[in-house]
Amino acid sequence: MTAKDIGDQGTTAAVRVRADGGLDEESLAYLREKVAAALDRPGLPPVSGEVRVQRAEAHHVDLPWSAVADIRVGRRLVTVHAREASARELADRLHDRLCAGTGRAVHRDDAGRRAAAPPPWRGGPRR
Repeated sequence: MTAKDIGDQGTTAAVRVRADGGLDEESLAYLREKVAAALDRPGLPPVSGEVRVQRAEAHHVDLPWSAVADIRVGRRLVTVHAREASARELADRLHDRLCAGTGRAVHRDDAGRRAAAPPPWRGGPRR
């Protein structure tokens, strides 16, 4: 496997893209663009992590391309898995899942989403 960095593009400077030898340079560039687009959004805390892409060696596999992304968004860990038939489809699917996962991680800490105050035995207000 070879490891290649996305580069100094905003918050994705600490995200590495690792791909096996079966991924050509054009597909790797497209994957980098999609990962950078998913993680270089305003409002995201500092992002770091790694994206690993590989192709199955067996020829009879329906979805030979797979990716695993372990991304730390602030203090939360977002793990994304994707499998597709081609490298471009994999990049698109990975982009969609990274956007959804990082969005959930960021909005999970919002105080407005809490349903109610904790009960008194857990430190909530006493009536």
